Amino acid sequence: VQLQASGGGLVQAGDSLRLSCAASERTFSSYVMEWFRQAPGKERECVAAINRSGGSTVFLDSVKGRFTISRDHAKNTVYLQMNNLKPEDTAVYYCAADRIGVLCGTVSYWGKGTQVTVSS
Repeated sequence: VQLQASGGGLVQAGDSLRLSCAASERTFSSYVMEWFRQAPGKERECVAAINRSGGSTVFLDSVKGRFTISRDHAKNTVYLQMNNLKPEDTAVYYCAADRIGVLCGTVSYWGKGTQVTVSS
């Protein structure tokens, strides 16, 4: 499956951004969808994940209460709504799809990243 992420940009602290990730396959609903990020000099980390039905989500502790993840099966798209952004959220954000089903576990497919930069 091909994943195309979009929506990154340069914002100020406290602003919001919504990332989108469009999947190429109609079997989108069979994948757990995840958002990872990687800041310079740091390891890639899972920011949020959503199960196949959209009824279960998990978040990195540092983004809980600020980020939400959702999916639209009609559009084969997963979203990451990021509110009250902080400079430490600056990173390249990657969309991922997983066949196994463990939220923020394994990854079957990676999309290209989109840069999010938050200025203080």
